[in-house]
Amino acid sequence: MSTTVRRLGGLLGALAAALLCVLTAGAGTASAHAALTATDPRQGSVVPEAPRQVRLTFSEGVLLGADSVRVLDPKGARVDDGRPAHVDGRSETAAVALRAGIANGTYTVAWQAVSADSHPVAGAFTFSVGAPSATTVKAAVKGTDPVVGTLYDTARYAAYAGFALLVGGCVFAAVCHTGRGVRRVAVGGWVALFLATAALLLLRGAYTSGRGPGAVLDLSLLGDALSSRPGEALLTRLLLLSAAAVVLAVVFGEHARPGGGRRAYAWGLGAGGGLVAAGLAATWAAAEHASAGLQPWVAMPVDVLHLLGVGVWLGGLAALLAALGAEEPLPGGAARRFSRLAFTAVCVLVATGIYQAWRQVGGWAALTGTEYGRWLLVKVGLVGVLVVLAAFSRRWTARLTDRAPVRGPRPKAVPEKSGGKPGGSAGASPERAAQLARQRAAMAKAAGRRERAADEGRSGLRRAVLAEAAVAVVLLAVTTVLTTTQPGRAETEQRRAGRTDGGPSASAAGPVEARIAYDTGGKGGRGTARVTVAPGRSGANTVDVTLTDPAGRPVDVPEVAVSFTEKEKGIGPLRAPLKRLSAGRSQASGFQLPMAGRWQLTLTVRTSEIDQVTEIEDVKID
Repeated sequence: MSTTVRRLGGLLGALAAALLCVLTAGAGTASAHAALTATDPRQGSVVPEAPRQVRLTFSEGVLLGADSVRVLDPKGARVDDGRPAHVDGRSETAAVALRAGIANGTYTVAWQAVSADSHPVAGAFTFSVGAPSATTVKAAVKGTDPVVGTLYDTARYAAYAGFALLVGGCVFAAVCHTGRGVRRVAVGGWVALFLATAALLLLRGAYTSGRGPGAVLDLSLLGDALSSRPGEALLTRLLLLSAAAVVLAVVFGEHARPGGGRRAYAWGLGAGGGLVAAGLAATWAAAEHASAGLQPWVAMPVDVLHLLGVGVWLGGLAALLAALGAEEPLPGGAARRFSRLAFTAVCVLVATGIYQAWRQVGGWAALTGTEYGRWLLVKVGLVGVLVVLAAFSRRWTARLTDRAPVRGPRPKAVPEKSGGKPGGSAGASPERAAQLARQRAAMAKAAGRRERAADEGRSGLRRAVLAEAAVAVVLLAVTTVLTTTQPGRAETEQRRAGRTDGGPSASAAGPVEARIAYDTGGKGGRGTARVTVAPGRSGANTVDVTLTDPAGRPVDVPEVAVSFTEKEKGIGPLRAPLKRLSAGRSQASGFQLPMAGRWQLTLTVRTSEIDQVTEIEDVKID
């Protein structure tokens, strides 16, 4: 094994060991993707009279829109009055006033906001005024539109790819080698980043409000997006791209030609280009995971360095691949300079990646116990594959030389007809002369391709870099997924705290099920009832009742009824309105259990005019 391979292998080993150490270390509380931590009125509670407002408290600051908090009566009509606002200027709160004189019954509060890390969050809860009642509200929470979500994620991926190509192409041109192919990589990255950023800005309002693609043209949503921190970051990115266009013009302009004064521009170009690249990276750091949660003052600069390392390495790979495929030979010295540059970038990625893993994952168990941790493992694995492939590329790089390839015999010229007159093409028409020129250019290009293919070092390096680039494409996709995934540390903390964001409680065991044996005393009066309450939490539930005879076959009875009573609070009995679905099976949808606690389930089964029995079972509702 070569020295380079051993060195890179040692780097991977150090990364694994460091990850093990930091993930098993303790840390303070962190949060990201805001979670609902408290409500007033309390979730599932019964209040004696209608409150003046509904107030929500989150685990971190949130951005509010016109419809961020909606309060719906039992029939689904809105009873909130006015735009929701923060309480006393605290960004982690939201409150909306209620109309005067609302009637008794169960009310549903549907909320949707944008957390400090730029991702939309949503949920719902219920409370009752006077006494619980039936409600027709079943799905009040609006999630991100699937089409808008797909477009937004695609634009996010294109933005990351464009940034990497722009930064990597410019750095490669300034440090290693300039050429037409490298220029195309950098300019293509600028175009991709500009278009993707513009698309993200237009889609932002629809993405956070849960509306469809048609909302992209809604100027009010665009105004809301521009007034938010993520919108400001996207607008800043567009402005910085104008400065990046100047850097591109300087890098690939007159100074790059002999006598163009390249040395005079070197320091200024490096400083200016570095500031623009850092500014572009900061537009991500200031509006996503790094800006929220634990140690943001450290995480944001670290995130900028991480993104710059990604750009120099992965974008540089694309530039190197373009240079290897170009007609002009790539000097061996240029390839070796990029090899050293890439190694430095990998070291930066390892150092910053360790800190990010500790900050976002928090514990060893979260690597496999959370979605974020599992995606992070995939990313680390892909980085490991890239490092191994880079070791092979460095071996091919060592075989490159700075001398020009040995050219074989040039192809014979195409015979030119001149009507039997001497003088060659002197008497040929301009069209014929242009055709001959194109033929000679095509033959020269084909000969150049054969010469490049015959260069074993160059072709071997090109194959290795092509494999690296293919893995890099997948790596960027995984990175994009990570930016939209709840960090493992935040998910773990929310589970421990028993928090809820409107979805299933992390501590809930799932649907509540009770198996109750009954015997009405008459003929065919024995059997078993399986009662399932799903999801088994306060709020809307589905009550499913299945009756079977002693042989396990479904059986119909003249009457079956289920009710719930909370004796400590004096609530109930609340009867579930069962409807027959099939033989032996009945169901009640949208049945409201106003609070968590131990409820008394009462089952009544009647098998004839005179044969009836009532059974009682306690069930725990979270």
